[in-house]
Amino acid sequence: MPDAVGWGIVGFGWVARDFMAPAIRAAGHRLVAVCDPGAEAREAASRLGARGHADLAGLLAELEVEAVYVATPNHLHRGAVEALAASGKAILCEKPMAAVLPDAEAMAAAVARTGILYGTAFDQRHHPAHRLLRDEIRAGRVGTVTAVRIVYACWLDRAWTAIPGQQNWRIDQAQAGGGALMDLAPHGLDLTDFLLGEPILDITALTQARAQDYAVDDGALLIGRTGSGVLASLHVAYNCPDALPRRRLEIAGTKGLLVAENTMGQEAGGRVTFTDGATGKAVSLAFDGEASPFLEQVRAFGRALRDPAGRGAWSAGRDLHTMRLLARAYAASPSHLPAVAPAA
Repeated sequence: MPDAVGWGIVGFGWVARDFMAPAIRAAGHRLVAVCDPGAEAREAASRLGARGHADLAGLLAELEVEAVYVATPNHLHRGAVEALAASGKAILCEKPMAAVLPDAEAMAAAVARTGILYGTAFDQRHHPAHRLLRDEIRAGRVGTVTAVRIVYACWLDRAWTAIPGQQNWRIDQAQAGGGALMDLAPHGLDLTDFLLGEPILDITALTQARAQDYAVDDGALLIGRTGSGVLASLHVAYNCPDALPRRRLEIAGTKGLLVAENTMGQEAGGRVTFTDGATGKAVSLAFDGEASPFLEQVRAFGRALRDPAGRGAWSAGRDLHTMRLLARAYAASPSHLPAVAPAA
């Protein structure tokens, strides 16, 4: 297949194995090579027909690798991105950009210096339900948007692991840069920008360390406002039992309310409804319930790699703005964590 992209993956953990590798195959692309220091991870890659490398140098030497998905713990993103950018390979890096703001700034500078295609893996931009919401907003279905409300929560205890023997680095301040706010809020911040066509500019937050026995935050409330005055509220948490309703997105406007349930996350499906502001009547809206956000993200990145005209949809500068919002959110709520870094 002439348009098939040769992919590499740096960090072959849970998300890479369960979602990214299948998405690469489903998109008609090829997983060529994986870089991971763990022998078990490299063996898992080999079973998928990919070559395994213990260090980044081996993957950098793979001429068939055109694009690389970086899925290491957050504090390792910068080193991988700088090396990959210098090699000329396109990069799709997991969110958040980095564990600390200075690293994210250095990554954005490396991307600008080399001119490579870079994207942060905000896969929620690519969920068919969220694309439908954006189209409905643009068509004026809810009238003037007044508020975006997001709940994105899960249960993540100290012992959580998706792969036996793998440590839970998401609760380690040094590796992750924070807790629930750092891990889950980036999706909501970026998704608000995607849906409205404008970013959040003002932000504040409160964090909590309420239910879990670790030092990083296990929950947070963020309140933001866009330049035009739309209010955004995000509740993110590691302390919500998974059996409870915990993934909800609402767009409120002067003519109605759009609600997406169980669309946020890595999997396909969910439900979207519109409630008319004049009649109170609620109707379900149809979208592609089979395509996962990971699959659509791989397809979109591949198209941008093949056709430079589509690269405007990917922006290290925009993603750096989201990272700065995270830094400011943590700075506004210093009770449980030090600030990620002062906002630039």
